[in-house]
Amino acid sequence: MSGIHAAAALLLFVATLSLVLIRPRRVPEGVFALGGALGMLLVGAVSPREALAIILGAWNAFLFFLGMLVAAAAADRAEVFTRLAGLAARGAGGSGWRLLLNLFLLGSAITAILSNDATALLLTPVVFALVVRLGLPPRPYAFTCSFVANAASLLLPVANPANILVLQVVPMTLPQFLGRLLLPALVALAVTFAGLLLVFRDDLVVGFGAKPTAGAADHPRGFAVTLAGLCLLAAGYLAGAALEAPLGLVALAGATIILLAQALVGALAPRAIASEVAWGIFPFLAGMLVLVRGIENAGLTPLLGALLARAVASGGLLAPLLTAVGAALGANLINNLPMALIAASTVAAAPAAPSTHQDLAAAVLLGVDLGPNLTIVGSLSTMLWLLLLRRRGLDVSGLEYLRVGALLLPPALLAAALTLWLVQQL
Repeated sequence: MSGIHAAAALLLFVATLSLVLIRPRRVPEGVFALGGALGMLLVGAVSPREALAIILGAWNAFLFFLGMLVAAAAADRAEVFTRLAGLAARGAGGSGWRLLLNLFLLGSAITAILSNDATALLLTPVVFALVVRLGLPPRPYAFTCSFVANAASLLLPVANPANILVLQVVPMTLPQFLGRLLLPALVALAVTFAGLLLVFRDDLVVGFGAKPTAGAADHPRGFAVTLAGLCLLAAGYLAGAALEAPLGLVALAGATIILLAQALVGALAPRAIASEVAWGIFPFLAGMLVLVRGIENAGLTPLLGALLARAVASGGLLAPLLTAVGAALGANLINNLPMALIAASTVAAAPAAPSTHQDLAAAVLLGVDLGPNLTIVGSLSTMLWLLLLRRRGLDVSGLEYLRVGALLLPPALLAAALTLWLVQQL
């Protein structure tokens, strides 16, 4: 590619990301992503045949998004999250910090099974309504929904769509993923929870006297079969990852089973479920795939890969730490999904052994999963969380989120990166 074409591709990429973040006139992000992809075709950075091959080649990621979104919407309609949040309140025994712990654990489980977006989108309104009903200060519990959604994204490959995008470029088996990231994930969760206790210590001394009910589902059989379906889906994720089966097919099969089970007990609401699915994610992902290929063809990611290889050659903690911090900063500048694509491409372009690629990919996942706990634009889950709270009258400014994130993220990211390095040494 000529220098002029490469410069045009890079300029187009930057312009598209800027429009995605600013969203003038509230135009959906997918419109700008597809427009940028079309621009890559027009400037010759990507050929039409190559663009089609890229999109078709990402079928596993598209099916995963579809299955995850449908399963989450079906669970929401069955009031699974409302019921579980009520049980968390009952188990807190009137203690504010124990309620925070129970909701943190619940959010971790939902994230691991249904992804961080599901936690932000479905648990946030339930938790907000619960703490308002209990007369508690809503901020600690609301912030917990956002921070646990990102921090728990390292638990399983399916816990964050960014994971699927990275693993599509740098594959890992389930044992390889867990062997590298399970311990750093637990460390990140522990440090994040400790930070929440510290930041909101004054609010958490407030308890609640009345014993809350666990809540009652409008359709008990629908709740039961949906909860069973979610457990089956979680088992399917583990089995599919262990067998190296496409997780998109597992997610779609799990969502289908949940829908069929709801239909059998008369609890299926297809129109309501369809209205809750964020269909705009599909054109956004398609456009971003083509955009990233455009800057790959322009030579940007190979250049970054060469720089990364130098850091690897230096040995020590520097390589995973720089990779994680760089991915985290990038996620907060351009959002974690496009950053995941760019960082994965950069790692794949680094001249290194496959095991080193996997080590660096694990560090990338630390950055793109945990990193968005700094700004409100770092991940889609955080942006959804913010929108839901504002609709309920709780205004969280970008500066307030940054202040909390600046206290919680650096120690969590540093501790997780250090743990990752120690795991790699062992």
